[in-house]
Amino acid sequence: MGQKKDIDRIIRVNQAGEYGATRIYQGQLAVLSSDENIKKMAVQEAEHLKKFNQLLIEHKVRPTLLQPIWHVGGYALGVVTALLGQKTAHACTIAVETVIDEHYQSQLYELESSSEYEDLKSVIRQCHEEELEHKAFAIDEGGTEATGFPILNTTIQAISRAAIWLSSRI
Repeated sequence: MGQKKDIDRIIRVNQAGEYGATRIYQGQLAVLSSDENIKKMAVQEAEHLKKFNQLLIEHKVRPTLLQPIWHVGGYALGVVTALLGQKTAHACTIAVETVIDEHYQSQLYELESSSEYEDLKSVIRQCHEEELEHKAFAIDEGGTEATGFPILNTTIQAISRAAIWLSSRI
């Protein structure tokens, strides 16, 4: 680990993921505008995005070319899940954060042996902790009780994994 290409890929995909997350919450808040907990998670995601935007600049990494798709797709996912109800909005969070948990763990393992990139590792660790908090909160709020949770969960996880795969390459 430590090659510039690998670091660029990590920064690019994480920035894309945090961008997508901000769009999901913006979509959910368009429907559930009074939900203070979703607002809080949206603020944290915006902070994550700000950190990865800064890392893009510092490491001279271009963002994914798919950002316009994540702009529309993330927002649409947020709106649709919120329209289906608060529990479904939380089910979306559970699904996305489950994939992000695995993703960030994998990256931290990949970076573990490197004595470089402490700034990147620190940002990933902090974001990872907050993503786990979002997932735990969504579970506590009944996200697993949403109608059709198993299908919804599987579908959103598949979409999230595809977005990660594509964003790390394009």
